[in-house]
Parts: sequence; structure tokens; C-alpha cells
Amino acid sequence: MLYLWLKALHIIAVVCWFAGLFYLPRLFVYHAISEDQPSRERFKVMERKLYRGIMLPSMIATLVFGLWMLMLNPGLFGMGGWLHAKLALVLLLVGYHHVCGAQMKRFARDENTHGHVFYRWFNEIPVIFLIAIVIFVVVKPF
Repeated sequence: MLYLWLKALHIIAVVCWFAGLFYLPRLFVYHAISEDQPSRERFKVMERKLYRGIMLPSMIATLVFGLWMLMLNPGLFGMGGWLHAKLALVLLLVGYHHVCGAQMKRFARDENTHGHVFYRWFNEIPVIFLIAIVIFVVVKPF
């Protein structure tokens, strides 16, 4: 029963984390095209609150519940390479998360060097991660 609760909490945390991973780069798009100081200041606050209040706690919860499930069921490591591939993608996603945080800090210091088109493409990266991770977990292709 504990395992099912952990799985439910893990999925909830993943959904919250991805919501932030989808929305923060979208805020970067709007921040990059904003022309007045009040708008830029508003985006700084929104970005900081999203990152610190939703994304960071959700990422930590995702990792904690996921690792806890692996500790309760270490046999998953022997079920094929799908879990290893998923974990590799999760590590890369943690890296993307931190890149978002670094970019947020650049915006906060008014040091952004990218245009809105860059952020429109940057915003698509978590979609690729989500598709691949879901396929690995559900289909278990190898």
C-alpha cells in the first residue's frame, strides 16, 4: 500500500514539476519581448515565485518519491534498460531545470542576451523529455 501512495505522490509531483517546466520558459518569451520596466519587474517576480515556489519543491518531491520507490522495489533495475534510460533522462531534465534557474537569474540582473525566438524553441525541450519518459515507463521498449 505504501508503494501505491508513493507512486501517486510521485506522479502528482511530476505533473507539478512539468507544469513549471512548461510555463517558466513561456514567461521568458514574454519577458524577452517586454519593453517597459514595470512589465520586466512583474516577470521577474512571476519567474522567481514559479521557480522557487512550485518548480523546486516539485522537482525535489519527484526525486524523493521516485528514489523511495526504487528503494522499496530494487528489482526494477533488472527489468530491462528502460529504467536506466528513464533515469538518464530525469538527470538531464534536472540539468534543464537548473539551466532555467540560471536564466531566471540572468533576467533578474537584466543580463538576458537571447531573443523571444530562442525561448520559443527552448520552451519545447521539456516536451521531448516528457514524451520519451512516458514511452519508457509505459511501453518499456527495451
